[in-house]
Amino acid sequence: VMQVVREQIMRALSLKPNSLDQFKSRLQNLSYTEILKIRQSERMNQEDFQSRPILELREKIQPEIMELIKQQRLNRLCEGTCFRKISSRRRQDKFWYCRLSPNHKVLHYGDLEESPQGEVPHDSLQEKLPVADIKAVITGKDCPHMKEKGALKQNKEVLELAFSVLYESDEYLNFIAPDKHEYCVWTDGLNALLGKEMTSDYTKTDMDTLLSMEMKLRLLDLENIQIPEAPPPIPKEPSNYDFVYDCN
Repeated sequence: VMQVVREQIMRALSLKPNSLDQFKSRLQNLSYTEILKIRQSERMNQEDFQSRPILELREKIQPEIMELIKQQRLNRLCEGTCFRKISSRRRQDKFWYCRLSPNHKVLHYGDLEESPQGEVPHDSLQEKLPVADIKAVITGKDCPHMKEKGALKQNKEVLELAFSVLYESDEYLNFIAPDKHEYCVWTDGLNALLGKEMTSDYTKTDMDTLLSMEMKLRLLDLENIQIPEAPPPIPKEPSNYDFVYDCN
């Protein structure tokens, strides 16, 4: 407890408060939880975590983490999402549902009368789009349904949630995600199906979080142990190999 209190005081003083009230205010912001977060962040930025062996370990783990994120995105696409149809001619919202088949080969979709409670089964969705026919994923203002509707073009929030799937020569399947999370899930998942990189902010956040957790777990046994920059030298060969067991 005394160590935490001392750290709170030292960190508050390091900010050079101009008055006692300002000093007290900064002390209140440095709660026990906040001190723990700062310590953890500083620990991850210590020299040991920037050393060559640790950086090599991070590079080795990253593909495994990215594959895990990819599988999560595809699993979410298999569960499906309800999308809202926006039209200036209709006052009442219309809905449609889209989901990926379990074998990741077909997108099933179809119109709904109202927002569903839970997943919609494949056999109730009338339309199909083979994943092999998808040419590209288009986002934002480049989407055809954003160009057609002048009112939507001015709506920044809708622009940030819009994406389209191009298939055949000039056919499009147009989406407006219900929120930013679903937008990232679907654009990541569709890009993963096409063998492209997942570039959403959601993927970056997941990568940072999972990679940090995995690194901490793998380095638990090395806490307070200095990690050398270079591996230990290979010992010299023995003068003879008489100690080797002969299976014959």
